[in-house]
Amino acid sequence: MTAAPAAGSRNNTSLGALYTVLAMLGFAAMDAMSKWVVADYAITQMMWIRYGVFCVFAWLLVRRKGLRATARTRRPWLQGGRSILILVESAVFVLALAYLPLADTHALASTSPLIVIVFGVVFLGERAGPARWLAVAVGFLGTLLIVRPGLRAFDWPMLLPVIGAVMWAAYQVLVRLCTRTDSADTTFVWTAFAGLAATTLVGPWQWQWPDTIGWTLLLAIALLNALASYSLIRAFAVAEAGAVQPYSYTALVWVTILGLVVFGDFPDEWTILGTAIIVASSLYAWHHDRRNGPSRA
Repeated sequence: MTAAPAAGSRNNTSLGALYTVLAMLGFAAMDAMSKWVVADYAITQMMWIRYGVFCVFAWLLVRRKGLRATARTRRPWLQGGRSILILVESAVFVLALAYLPLADTHALASTSPLIVIVFGVVFLGERAGPARWLAVAVGFLGTLLIVRPGLRAFDWPMLLPVIGAVMWAAYQVLVRLCTRTDSADTTFVWTAFAGLAATTLVGPWQWQWPDTIGWTLLLAIALLNALASYSLIRAFAVAEAGAVQPYSYTALVWVTILGLVVFGDFPDEWTILGTAIIVASSLYAWHHDRRNGPSRA
């Protein structure tokens, strides 16, 4: 595998978009299965199996180059912290799926592109003009429509996708930083093996031996996670993160279809409206950046 191109050479938006769409399909299918499996198996066990398969996939991917050579990085603390962050985010999201419908969970999590804008300003020193801040404000209103505080009984699990969205946004910013100096394969290997090391500390304590169907679903979840994670890392490696961001919303289409077919769930009209507002506000920010340039946003 070759190293990721330098930031200035990332202009293959079409390939990045394809990787992103495939990643979102993989994550959506994985979440649908996770919602089914979490009723019978502990989250710690699910994550342990997921990262075990993840490591096998990563090793097969880089075996010709060598695992040690691929894992070599100038930023071990950044790679390690990023890897643990996505592990915790994944666990939080699976916990949310145990309580909330699939589409509703992803609707609240779709605020992450707007959070990326805020994090870009705070942690990366990026400039954000009125257009970007307007998108953040409108997206927040869309979130309120989904949650509807004061108009519906507030369920604490609705906070979980929002917390997950914050973590997911932070993860994307950290991946952006990692791919400046490390290849996509290095980032992938760190994600796999740091995650396995962390889950090994907790996974065995709630172990329940799966039956045949359980093993099939758990291994399928793990394989989908590995494939989708690698596709997303490749997307960030071949194209600018902002250029492929709109394609991440295809996840909402996939989870709505899967939620309806598998669980018989369909989001209500307020959730659909709130989701549409969040998506529209993010697409507005993206379109404004494309037309005027990020420095003038």
